[in-house]
Amino acid sequence: MSHGSTARHEVLSVVFRVSPPAPDAPAELCVLLWQRALAPDRGAWALPGGTLGDDENLPDSARRQLAEKVDVREVRHLEQLSVFAEPGRVPGLRTIASTFLGLVPLVADPVLPVDTRWHPVSALPRTAFDHGTMVSHARTRLVAKLSYTNIAFALAPDEFTLSTLRDIYCAALGYQVDTTNLQRVLTRRGVIASTGRTAPPGPAGGRPATLYRFADARLRVTDEFAALKPPG
Repeated sequence: MSHGSTARHEVLSVVFRVSPPAPDAPAELCVLLWQRALAPDRGAWALPGGTLGDDENLPDSARRQLAEKVDVREVRHLEQLSVFAEPGRVPGLRTIASTFLGLVPLVADPVLPVDTRWHPVSALPRTAFDHGTMVSHARTRLVAKLSYTNIAFALAPDEFTLSTLRDIYCAALGYQVDTTNLQRVLTRRGVIASTGRTAPPGPAGGRPATLYRFADARLRVTDEFAALKPPG
């Protein structure tokens, strides 16, 4: 027996960025959300995205909708995550969602529409439909890949100090990382290298910090069996 079905296909992006630390707050992993103005789920915060075009593939759709709807164009890494296809995941016409993980560097500061904000992943507002679950899935993927790939290149500036790199890893992983150990592991794997330059001295003076860079600006596996773990 054949079964006819009608469904809509949407593409949603979980875009992460690490917010720079402030004097009274550490760096935080943030996700890009926009607030729904219409029913259903009016007032809830949603992931950017929309309907897949008839003439586009999934990655192109994700990038197009990020540019058109929330004016985010500098996405250094974009990869497909999961498909959410439960019949009742949204009201009305059955909607299948393909999700993507997107990463924006710490120094990027796109001008966002008034209904769009970066929200700390540790303190999400009320999210629409199953979008909170999508954020959780994307965070899990990011944490895993930080162990065995060089994916942090997409969250970091082109050049950075070790303290900045530590802040990025701490924010993304959700726990503290020792700077010396991080440098030793990433240098041994050929992930980062010194530029031979130093950062401008800070207000307190002191010895200028060495600037580093990532060896590659594309994702690669650096140690397939590695696993970063929280201390203790």
